[in-house]
Amino acid sequence: MTARAGTLYVVATPIGNRGELSARAREMLAAVDAVAAEDTRHTGVLLRDFAIDTPLESLHEHSDAARWRSLLNRLAAGQSVALVSDAGTPGISDPGFELIRGARAHGIDVRPVAGPCAAIAALSVSGLPTDRFVFEGFLPARSVARRRRLAALADESRTLIFYEAGRRMRAMLADCRDAFGDERRIAVARELTKRFEESAQLDLADGVAWVDADANRTRGEFVVCVAGAARATDKPPTADLDALLTELVALTGTREAARIAARTLGVARNSAYQRALVLARE
Repeated sequence: MTARAGTLYVVATPIGNRGELSARAREMLAAVDAVAAEDTRHTGVLLRDFAIDTPLESLHEHSDAARWRSLLNRLAAGQSVALVSDAGTPGISDPGFELIRGARAHGIDVRPVAGPCAAIAALSVSGLPTDRFVFEGFLPARSVARRRRLAALADESRTLIFYEAGRRMRAMLADCRDAFGDERRIAVARELTKRFEESAQLDLADGVAWVDADANRTRGEFVVCVAGAARATDKPPTADLDALLTELVALTGTREAARIAARTLGVARNSAYQRALVLARE
């Protein structure tokens, strides 16, 4: 295969199993003038496994402007470059997006070499609706910002897809439970296509317990798919929610009232809680 002069190839690499590197990707990685990699050590191992000796260039979120300009200049001068991430499709929750945008802005030809993507792989086996979905990438690491972002997504009716690191899984699932309600279904995929791959579908009420059941579930890389909220046309009338909340607030307080109402009527817990606060003030 011959690489086109002055072309940036966005090449998907394995998310786990080495067999995911397509024949076309192997040929293209061998044919280009340079490979721009998020981590040259990681990608170097991959290239050696397939006897590819194309020169590697480091390109990551901390690369200085000179490195970005150098690659764009090489492309403009007629060289071909392959962009790869540590795993999966470059540009998806990945700093390679900036090179792609820069190449487009300079009129450079950009072509995909399609392959694995962890978000799509997890969604495909999630058992949740796949016709409409939203990819959110990594949530904020700090709890306050994470909860704020989840609250903004509480009424999203499309399936939600998140990336998360194992060390934050327990806190992330606890915050999802508080924002979306105990009964919202989730599908969790860990270490996709790797040796210790596992996946599960459960209610958010059981998410923290699932993590706590195995110490390995605080390690590795996760994709979390969350079922969307009931659509507005499927939700109970506001009058029904208000009546139930008014009765429950008097007995249990706003937070517990919101939890029970959310489960009973199938609404987002955060929405029920915000409504309970309004009713408590009236």
